[in-house]
Amino acid sequence: MSRHAEQRRASLAEQRRALPDKPGVYLFRDARGRVIYVGKAKSIRKRVASHFSKAQAACPPYGGSSPGHAEMVAAVDAIDCLVVAGEAEALLAEQSFIKQYRPRFNIRLRDDKSYPFIAVSLDEDYPRVYFTRERHRPGRAYFGPYSSAKRVRSTLEVLAKVFMYRSCTGVEPGRRSGSPCLDYYIKRCEAPCVGYVSKEDYRRSIDGVIDFLSGRFKAIEHDLEERMRIAAAEQEYEQATLERNRLRAVRSLMERQRVAKESIGTLDAVAIAVDGRDANAQVFQVRDGVLSDRHSFYLSNETERDVAEVAEEFMLQYYGGPTSIPALLVVQSELAGRDALAQALGKRRGGPVRLRASERGDKHRILELAHRNALLALDQERLRDERRHQHRAQALEGLQLALSLDTVPVRIECFDISNLGGTHTVASMVVFEAGAPKKSDYRRFKIRTVEGSDDYASMAEVLSRRFTQWEQQAEFSPHDPAHDASFAALPNIVVIDGGKGQLAAGLAPLAGFRERGVAVIALAKRIEEVFLPGRPDPLVLDHSTPELQLLQRIRDEAHRFAITHHRTRRDSAMTGSLLDGLPGIGPARKRALLTHFGSPDAILAASREELQGVPGLPAKTARDIHALLHRAG
Repeated sequence: MSRHAEQRRASLAEQRRALPDKPGVYLFRDARGRVIYVGKAKSIRKRVASHFSKAQAACPPYGGSSPGHAEMVAAVDAIDCLVVAGEAEALLAEQSFIKQYRPRFNIRLRDDKSYPFIAVSLDEDYPRVYFTRERHRPGRAYFGPYSSAKRVRSTLEVLAKVFMYRSCTGVEPGRRSGSPCLDYYIKRCEAPCVGYVSKEDYRRSIDGVIDFLSGRFKAIEHDLEERMRIAAAEQEYEQATLERNRLRAVRSLMERQRVAKESIGTLDAVAIAVDGRDANAQVFQVRDGVLSDRHSFYLSNETERDVAEVAEEFMLQYYGGPTSIPALLVVQSELAGRDALAQALGKRRGGPVRLRASERGDKHRILELAHRNALLALDQERLRDERRHQHRAQALEGLQLALSLDTVPVRIECFDISNLGGTHTVASMVVFEAGAPKKSDYRRFKIRTVEGSDDYASMAEVLSRRFTQWEQQAEFSPHDPAHDASFAALPNIVVIDGGKGQLAAGLAPLAGFRERGVAVIALAKRIEEVFLPGRPDPLVLDHSTPELQLLQRIRDEAHRFAITHHRTRRDSAMTGSLLDGLPGIGPARKRALLTHFGSPDAILAASREELQGVPGLPAKTARDIHALLHRAG
């Protein structure tokens, strides 16, 4: 055992002895101080000890611990803890830390930041109903997360037909012409922009949207029936026909999605399927016997935990946002009797929550349906993974043959230059390992020594810095804070975005790589020609081959990464001179302006009314900005 390993072991033993024998939360950190796992326990000391003893038992000839769990324990370098009053508080604190640190070894919703929501802008006089992937704005009601963007847009289509809310953006409804848009004439909007509907009546339609998204279908049905009856009694037959068509649409949707008797009430059925490091969660939302929505989430289960632990952590994450929590959750038998989980969810709901494992009847049938869907989703994901793996293997083997390499190119790096008129020149380095992006190894460069637009010299600088970094990384151990795993790795192929000129510029800086067997190539955009050192004619691969498609994907990713960095620097520089110093404009409002308009040029060209329509920007501040930006014409 090395000296460093002995010191780490002694330090961990001392930290474990100091842990309290009380309920709370513990955090495992790696050598870089990153939180890699957050757990909760009735006794922090005993629970942490069980992690280490379980990992030791995994060594031959014993068993009992998954490879992922052993990998986690091996990476622990420090242990922090927080003592709380009880199990329910520990669960909530655990989820708070998971949300803050996003540890690698905890259960995670894959890409949960990108899950779509439906938002209702209740902070506006005439609220909008719209698709979004953010959920942090105050004064907004959020519904979701949904697992399918297509389903969200389909739901919004139905809602627009039934409730006729406005589709225009901005705080105030309407457009500059002062006349209704096409939505009014095709019965998709009641034109609040020109006063054809009162604020109160429009708000009543928005309340209907909220009822619908909350699953209160019977209330919507009764309201539409009443409005149809009143319109008919007052001989407003056109309005009565409209209300009748809305009622039919809602009833048709309810009948298509009915899965049980109305008396079943409101509940969520939550089912989990686990397969090694992968898991799937299905949430069936039943409202008045109608399946109002079904959500499917793929989960990362790095430590291969069982169904009960995965379900507990998933439910705390899923119900930790704006998602409404029903009073009854139908769960698998493994979760029945988890009082601490019920208490934690009850605190979030503001009322009691029951976890029930049904053994018969409609509730059991719905839970079984959710579980079958979870198993099916895992099978489909496994098939997709196998197809992707097979396609990537074919692409790498094809590249090996096409480039006459000795080994399969596991690691491929691609470099691209981005500038506009020679200003803010930047470069990107993207990395693919085993045919898939490895985004943790992506790197950006700011060109230091080249003035103006000279892609050849810029590429030579970047590739020279890449090789220099590789040489310098040899001085650092993997545990050294200065160690950079991306720069320390030796690629099998370096792809340069460009043609003969870019390739020639890169050969001298990468001479050290080439001596070690690294292939250096260039991919030209025009007809996708591959240029190789020492060959006068390019290599032309068939466009249908997986190897060329992989090279194209890597090149396009490098271009996207470089363009994004360039635009960020350019916009930062432009807004630095355009918006800095203006009264009332700080970093948050600057971001809001750029997000709303898309570019500094669009901000400069915006009218006073358009500036006033920026969410979160006070009207007076918008007027002041417009006056200051245009006072000199």
